[in-house]
Amino acid sequence: MAMKELVIDESAGLAVAACLFHGFSDASRLAIVRHLALGPHRVVDLTEHLGLAQSTVSKHLACLRDCGLVDSRPQGRASMFTLSHPEATLDLLSAAERLLGLTGDAVALCPVYGVEANS
Repeated sequence: MAMKELVIDESAGLAVAACLFHGFSDASRLAIVRHLALGPHRVVDLTEHLGLAQSTVSKHLACLRDCGLVDSRPQGRASMFTLSHPEATLDLLSAAERLLGLTGDAVALCPVYGVEANS
């Protein structure tokens, strides 16, 4: 019985981990996260710096906030966005960069998730 509970708990944990990585799976969301690593920004700042539409930035910030990855606080008529856990997020991005360095072009060439598959 304990083994079955372990499998269920592990499966649930993996599903949650997959949700976390889904938060980083969009290039625009990843660009926003990387920019927020530099410090707090308003939507207008992010649209200007990243060249994305306001609606796109707002949609992705809502997703990141729902995932617990960013926080917002009112500042006048706007909201200021920050990373919820900056150190852990930077650690994750650094680990991803190291892993990408080790895999080379393999990730980009993946037939399921690679650059060509998403075109």
